[in-house]
Amino acid sequence: MKLFFSLALFVVAADQFSKYVALRFLRDANQSISIIPNFFSFTYAENRGIAFGLEPAPPALLLLFTMMISAAVLWYVLRSNNRRLIFLLPFSLILGGGVGNMIDRMVRGYVVDFIYFNLYNGYVGNIYLSLWPIFNIADSAITIGGTMLLLFHRTLFPDDPIA
Repeated sequence: MKLFFSLALFVVAADQFSKYVALRFLRDANQSISIIPNFFSFTYAENRGIAFGLEPAPPALLLLFTMMISAAVLWYVLRSNNRRLIFLLPFSLILGGGVGNMIDRMVRGYVVDFIYFNLYNGYVGNIYLSLWPIFNIADSAITIGGTMLLLFHRTLFPDDPIA
């Protein structure tokens, strides 16, 4: 369990530190720092919703939902006897990412996003389309953890009939 909590704490620390840097150097300067021109940049954004900037519920409800998911992940891992890295890693990434974004919601009322890949911005017919949102380290950790659960489902849950 030490590994599980250490990994989750590392994600929270990396996420919060990176957001501090984004707040310090991007928000006040109101600028974007281009890393790879027209493709990758650090661009400050305040996300009051969830993934892709969707706002399906009031902020307090989103905070409650994040707390419930984080508690469920923690409960599931603590209840399980599985202590293999392949099992703990995805859940620690999901928990760490959830807690990182939860801290933002509690402290600021929004989540700080700043990583931006400009894959496509333009019109498809008469609809403007942006193919990639601005995100953060917590979002990345949650996505990687969720992807790992999907990819390693048979290994992680061998007794599951749908595996």
